[in-house]
Amino acid sequence: MVEQRTENPCVGGSIPPLGTKKNLFNKQQYNIKIPPMGIRIIYLLSVMSFVLDARPISYTGGSTIMAFSDNIKNSIYYHYSPSYKYSIGIEVIRDEYFNDNYSYVRYTYLLNRKNTENSQRNLYFQSGISSKGFDEFFYGLHGDWETRRLFVGFGLKETKRKIQDYLERYYQIGVAPYLGDYGDLHTWIMIKAKENSLENKWSTYPVLKFFKGNILTEFGYNKKTEWDVHLMYRF
Repeated sequence: MVEQRTENPCVGGSIPPLGTKKNLFNKQQYNIKIPPMGIRIIYLLSVMSFVLDARPISYTGGSTIMAFSDNIKNSIYYHYSPSYKYSIGIEVIRDEYFNDNYSYVRYTYLLNRKNTENSQRNLYFQSGISSKGFDEFFYGLHGDWETRRLFVGFGLKETKRKIQDYLERYYQIGVAPYLGDYGDLHTWIMIKAKENSLENKWSTYPVLKFFKGNILTEFGYNKKTEWDVHLMYRF
């Protein structure tokens, strides 16, 4: 995943019991008349505040630090977003498969985004050049579509190395079991399927994702691929 916000990061929400929920836009309580267009804008902003939290680009001027761990590699990745359209960063990798250490200078670009009153769709280009030379690099695509309740995502990544080239891909679907307000703990229950050409086998497993404020945690487990962990802090 490269990573972002016009974004906040990408996670849906949770709703407290109805008895404790306050309606901040109760027109009768405050005697305020909001035109239909204003209602639509307010609703769109509320959706945006929940669905933008695990991405490879942040808001303009924002920074993100991420950690990834699975059976192939462990890495720490920092990126800065001069614009909501792209991010630049560096990833330090411990390659468990090839027993190697190296880094990537990374670049991610937002190819397409579509917002509606109920959803957001994103498509990103990702790339990186290795510290081992310009002939070792990766490139790929990843994208997602989500509402406050549903999530669908995918990723494709081609890595070129002197040792061996390989392809990675994944598909992910999820649902938020409850909807929450801004600042609440948000939860996703997901299913992820991934495969790489090094092992040439698919692995499918459950994933739990939690998001609150600027912190995101995501973890899943399968006996074939062991733990799949993603941690993120945005600032």
